[in-house]
Order: sequence, then C-alpha cells, then structure tokens
Amino acid sequence: MTIPMTDLTEQYRALKPEIDEAIQSVLNTGAFILGDEVKSFERAVADYTGVSEAVGVASGTDALLLALLACGIGEGDEVITTPFSFIATSESIARTGATPIFVDIEPDTLDIDPRAVATAITPRTKAIVPVHLYGQSCDMTSLMSLARTHNLRVVEDCAQAQGATWQGQQVGSFGDCGCFSFFPSKMLGAYGDGGLVTTNNADVAERLRVLRNHGAKTKYYHDTNGFNSRLDSLQAAILSVKLQHLPEWIQKRRAIAALYADAFDKMAGVDVLGRNPYADHVFNYYTVRVDGAAARRDSLAAHLKDNGIANAIYYPKPLHVQEVYARLGHEMNDFPNAALASQQVVSLPIYPEMTPDQVTQVTSTVASFKGFKYIGE
Repeated sequence: MTIPMTDLTEQYRALKPEIDEAIQSVLNTGAFILGDEVKSFERAVADYTGVSEAVGVASGTDALLLALLACGIGEGDEVITTPFSFIATSESIARTGATPIFVDIEPDTLDIDPRAVATAITPRTKAIVPVHLYGQSCDMTSLMSLARTHNLRVVEDCAQAQGATWQGQQVGSFGDCGCFSFFPSKMLGAYGDGGLVTTNNADVAERLRVLRNHGAKTKYYHDTNGFNSRLDSLQAAILSVKLQHLPEWIQKRRAIAALYADAFDKMAGVDVLGRNPYADHVFNYYTVRVDGAAARRDSLAAHLKDNGIANAIYYPKPLHVQEVYARLGHEMNDFPNAALASQQVVSLPIYPEMTPDQVTQVTSTVASFKGFKYIGE
C-alpha cells in the first residue's frame, strides 16, 4: 500500500458537503476578491489565535514580507533568523532591503536558539523572525524577553505551526505579527496559495491592509507602493470550513505522532526530535534524525520510496550556505547544529486520516532498512 506524505483527497471526501456548499455560496455571490468571506475568516482566525486583528494575503511568503514592511523593516536593517527553514523566511527579509542574520538552532528541537540570538544583536538589529519548525513553538519566553530588552520587533513565522502553543498561548500571538501559510499541505490548507498575518497592533493591521491592496486605502488613491496580495473569497470560504475541524485534526496528528514515537523509541538507528515541555506540538511534519552522515539518511529515504512510503527532507541545505547568500561569507559549520540537522533529518507521512496500520507500515519499513532494527531483536 502506497502512503503519501498527506492525503488531501481523503480530507476533501470527508468534508465534501461542507466544502461544496461553501464554494457554491461564493459562486452565487460573484464576489471573489476580499469579500465578506474573507472578513469572516479573518475574524475567526483572530479569535482562534487570541489576537485583535488578522489580515488575509495571497501567500505565506507575502505574509512575512508585508509583516516586516508594516513593522518598518527596511534598507540597512538587520533581522535575526534561523538558517534551518524554507527560504521564504530569509527571502522576505532580504526583499525589504534588510540583511538576514543567521544564528544556530537548538540541537534537540531544531528551533532557533535564543542564546545564539542574544549574541547576534547589534545596533543595526531591528527584528527577530523565529520559525516554529515542523509544528513546535520556539522558546517565546526567552525571545520576547530579548525583544523587549533591545526594543526589537518580532515577526513569528507560523507557516508550519497553526494551532501550536507555548505555555498555553497560541503561536502568532506573541510578537508584533504572526505569519501563516495556507499552502495545501499545511495544518490549515487552502486549495491553492493563501496566507494571513495576525497582530494586536491596529496601526500595523491598517498598514498591512494598505500594502496588500496596491498601497491604497481608497480605490485608485495610493498612499505608498504596495502589492497585489489579497486572499480571495473562495479560499477564505474553504478555509473557514476547515478551521472548524482544526482542533480535531491536531489531536489526531498528536495521536499518530505518539504511535511513531513509541516505535522509534524502541528502534536503533533513528532518533525522535526533542520536545520542549512548554510547547504543544501540532506535527505539521513528523521528522526524525538518522544516525550518521547524509548518505545514510538519503539511502533510507530511497528505501522508503522504493517501498511506497513518501518522505521529504526539510531541509537538505541550510540557508546560510545557499548561493543567494554567498555575499554573507558563511561556511557550513558556522552553525554546526543546523549543518548536522541538514544531513540527518527526514520527514515521514502524517495527516489526520492516517491509520495505525499505515503508521506500522512506515515504521516497519524503516526497521527493515539495513542496520536499523528494534532494540532487543
């Protein structure tokens, strides 16, 4: 039996009556851009996240870019972030004219290390962009303390972590802005691209609304250079349906993760990532570490694929050594924890509809890889 990374068709079948009704409702109105559905969805996400404002945009990448701009980040500024993330994180910083300043990650959770952030702050530092990697919150207590001490903005990259919490508080509600992606495979996935920014600052929210709509408060009257970055009504209607199911999906993901952890805790050759006791993980991805070098991890990935098990490597080349950032002069081992993680991690299938038998198929296939076995066998 082939097992995908996520099964969006199965999810659609389960929600088909609700999804079809939501889509038809929008089609009946003929209003497809920034309609009532978008306003309703924005309000629902704000309430769910525990913030006062939410602004829908065209993608998670745009959410990061517009949030940074709305927070006043620009030419000559430095913004501290992790080198172990999708390039949208650092790309958005660079597109403002600021310089991404990379720091190392924690060796167990793989989230940004607050101690490394502290040592990287300079007079040019204007913001921190923590990434809640794979679905687990960063240490927001430490990061917000640093931000307050040094008068820094905090823009949370929540693309992989909608619904995750730190000490019971939702990610996306700590910093000046929280940035979410509705890419189809995310915790809350649209049927196309989409994104959203949360904030408790009314002025920031207003700037976001202007920036997403060509820099205009009133149509054809432009106060600044902006963007065409609007969440459309069809996606908002679909997402509104899915948002109601998100808590249930999170619990199912956690149950699947527990099955994985139980199996891997008894298996030699593969290690479960660290869990912070203050963070409630939502497992957008279920990621493990393979003992040894990249070649061994890559061989396991190929073995899984050959046996019908989808998998992915997030991320095989850290951002600090990507060609686009060659000007920063980094070498791979400048950030040894990120370098090692890039050689060892592999993500396995996880989605709410996944069955225990499918989990067993995955773990048994891992165990059948050369050198891997259940402890005691």
